[in-house]
Amino acid sequence: MTTTTFISINTSIPGPKSMELIEKRKTYVPKGVGNNAPIFVEKADGALIHDVDGNVLLDFAGAIGTLNVGHRPEEVVEAIKAQLDKYIHTCFHVAMYEPYLALAEKLAEITPGAFEKKTILLNSGAEAVENAVKIARKYTGRSGIVSFTRGFHGRTLLGMSLTSKVKPYKFQMGPFAPATYKAMFPYPLHRPVDMTEEAYAEFCVSQFDDFLHTEVAPEELAAVIMEPVQGEGGFIIPHKKFVQGIYNICRKHDILFIADEVQTGFGRTGEMFASTHFDIEPDLITMSKSLAAGMPISAVLGRAEIMDAPSPGEIGGTYGGSPLGCVAALAVIEKMEKENLVDRSRQIGEQIMQNFLTLQKELPIIAEVRGLGAMCAIELLHPSTKQPMKEFTSAYTKSLCEQGVIMLSAGVHGNILRFLTPLVITDEQLIEGLGIMNRLLVSMYQSTVATEVK
Repeated sequence: MTTTTFISINTSIPGPKSMELIEKRKTYVPKGVGNNAPIFVEKADGALIHDVDGNVLLDFAGAIGTLNVGHRPEEVVEAIKAQLDKYIHTCFHVAMYEPYLALAEKLAEITPGAFEKKTILLNSGAEAVENAVKIARKYTGRSGIVSFTRGFHGRTLLGMSLTSKVKPYKFQMGPFAPATYKAMFPYPLHRPVDMTEEAYAEFCVSQFDDFLHTEVAPEELAAVIMEPVQGEGGFIIPHKKFVQGIYNICRKHDILFIADEVQTGFGRTGEMFASTHFDIEPDLITMSKSLAAGMPISAVLGRAEIMDAPSPGEIGGTYGGSPLGCVAALAVIEKMEKENLVDRSRQIGEQIMQNFLTLQKELPIIAEVRGLGAMCAIELLHPSTKQPMKEFTSAYTKSLCEQGVIMLSAGVHGNILRFLTPLVITDEQLIEGLGIMNRLLVSMYQSTVATEVK
């Protein structure tokens, strides 16, 4: 039986054309604009990227979780083309348009919560977070906002203030926004060995309760913002009792609960929204990334009475909820529902998890294999010292790219491999990519770690 291969590497990575463009980039683009894969893209389809040198690579990064429905889905492309023939932009604040309403209505239908909801559409995840905080403060009349260690909420001033990782996001960027506080988020891998996951979750909830006595009074808090599964922080999946515990404390003290679903939303975790896994109904939800298959659009959705707190003109933006982004988002949601990509997310996650759980028996550097749906991660620790293997992980992702698999790391120590594959990836493509990952990981372990451990 002939095995189909999708990856095709015909030059070095980067190839000569990409190298030429990289030199041009050095002249015109600041070095602070980082990137992972040293290639320039010619075209992309589904889970495949074609670079300017004729190489074809498998995309396991999905533009940092932006492409759950894949690169350039036909339905989205056609929706955008049709909208271009009508109008590109009128600014919703000047002259309104129906796609904005249609998307707001659809989001109200598919998000958790059996109550009336309203939505403001914006441009980016960070902008959604900023506006969610403004709305929460306006509604409650309070100023304090609590986020969590290892959380990521954007690169704007308030986004950085809520974000936990210092480098590269916050270093020498302060001072930061006031009235922002950080509570401890669970790290199940590092819980005490004699403590069950459930007991650990309950302990972390009790820590949060203490936090409200030692750091900030609940009467001063407008909202708690939480990623149901931490993204940049390392795909950390908290126990259900922790999320529900924080949620219930918020209820007790009239603190709004904001679910930051920018990365976890739209099928990534095996539910349309990750909040569903934890049986919570957030007061506000921020979303972006895979909402529109790469078109810049984001949203804050919430309880109608909360969303109505700001007066006209107090929230919004010139390009917020662009018509092109709206029709793209509607096409994305229709495609997800029609092709049942939420179920596909679970199938992808099962394949990834099983692959690395098997490999873990052979490679002691794999400290943990974790995942929820297709939001999976592999944490690499040194077998002897149990220290994070940042340099190894960096070298591994670099070598993976050279062999045709684009992969991202994550975590405050940069030692976690995170999977953000498009949910339209085929089984054959996934198997090919995992095969390359397995062979390279075994080879690098044997050549750099195994001898030292022995």
